[in-house]
Amino acid sequence: MKVQLYLKSVFIVLICTLFASCKEEKTTKSENKVVVSFKKEGVLMLKKADSDSVIKTLDIEIADDEYTTQTGLMYRTKLETNQGMLFVFPNMQMRSFYMKNTKIPLDIIYIDDDLSIVSFQKNAKPMDETSLPSEAPAKYVLEINAGLSDAWQLAIGDKISFTSTNE
Repeated sequence: MKVQLYLKSVFIVLICTLFASCKEEKTTKSENKVVVSFKKEGVLMLKKADSDSVIKTLDIEIADDEYTTQTGLMYRTKLETNQGMLFVFPNMQMRSFYMKNTKIPLDIIYIDDDLSIVSFQKNAKPMDETSLPSEAPAKYVLEINAGLSDAWQLAIGDKISFTSTNE
């Protein structure tokens, strides 16, 4: 009988301890803020299709593995006008992005394997999980601040070129 009472007491103490530590963990997690800052990994040039003249030169981060392509620009609070993120995929296919955990509005530019712009998703809303698909197969995707593709007068057929500083 004493053993049963002892075991019940130990069980109750364990349960209370677990609940208390879970509460503390939740509080701690909500107090932690994820801060991600820009890390220049390359340079990208946007060029007019008809003249090959340079429209804009950007510093870029490159997302080319599973982790970086899944997280992208999530948790960022700002992106400078001369910055962007270039996603590099192994093949051409229809692509679709969404804005989960992305705090800044973006223009999403889909680019084929010839480095030509094939599609846009402009002014993507922060934190929105709505699918934002390409209108043609793409191998690359460039994310920049919302409104810049219009401000720079980018059009389907315009080109990119880029170099990685990691090479």
